[in-house]
Amino acid sequence: MGNKMSFIESRNLVHEYKRHDENGNIEQVNRAVDDVSISVEQGDFVAILGHNGSGKSTFAKHLNSILLPTEGTVWVNGMETRDEDHLWDIRQTAGMVFQNPDNQIIASVIEEDVGFGPENLGVPTEEIWHRVETALKAVGMYEYRTHSPNKLSGGQKQRIAIAGIMAMKPKCIILDEPTAMLDPNGRKEVISTVRKLNKEENVTIILITHYMDEVINADHVYVMDHGKVVMEGTPRTIFKEVETLKKYRLDVPQVTELAYELRKQGMKLPEVVLTKEELVNALTKLEKAEN
Repeated sequence: MGNKMSFIESRNLVHEYKRHDENGNIEQVNRAVDDVSISVEQGDFVAILGHNGSGKSTFAKHLNSILLPTEGTVWVNGMETRDEDHLWDIRQTAGMVFQNPDNQIIASVIEEDVGFGPENLGVPTEEIWHRVETALKAVGMYEYRTHSPNKLSGGQKQRIAIAGIMAMKPKCIILDEPTAMLDPNGRKEVISTVRKLNKEENVTIILITHYMDEVINADHVYVMDHGKVVMEGTPRTIFKEVETLKKYRLDVPQVTELAYELRKQGMKLPEVVLTKEELVNALTKLEKAEN
């Protein structure tokens, strides 16, 4: 292969779950991921959208060797995920944050929890405390460092889980439906934390979600359905396709939907509107033009 490999790359990835009957014979094969090729550059913020059962979470678990390909190949920073010698390097390069923060937080004091990962990596104690401080500041939770995680809100717990991954200094963080269990405020907290890490620390972000408003600021969006990538592009190009998204049982952001309906009524609005500010600006322009 002559072309330079991306930081994270999957090529023709297939993942099959096999169901066996009581005699051990395979009675059903379910293709959760079906020929997916995705490439992510270092520093990108990539969102993978899809309805439940679209294969997006199964795909995510391939990016740090939790699952291995049935067919096809996944590389993380040039390392093949099947290569057992690189398992820890891969998991340190691409950290994973899951849906339920309670499953990830183990210690009874927040700063100890965040220090757990680097301690496992054999990082010297002095350096661990430095990393814990940096990670907690990065997610805006430093003043809670001596608290117990039990009293935190869901959004705060998820930010601690992200800090725990950050302390291991990964180049990439994969977030698998990280806000599914959170209220709207918690969701906003987590997504703005993720954006900040991407912009300020140049951490590559792969966000798996079915919430449309979480992907507005992504560099690139992939939409999955029945294990396949069915759409890809910038948020702007994806959200132009309101009807197509509905076909895949996905919504568009509320403000996008509103502008789309107004355009259908004949209002001269931009082809796609992603934020309230854009809509207000467009409507203000219209009003000026009419007066």
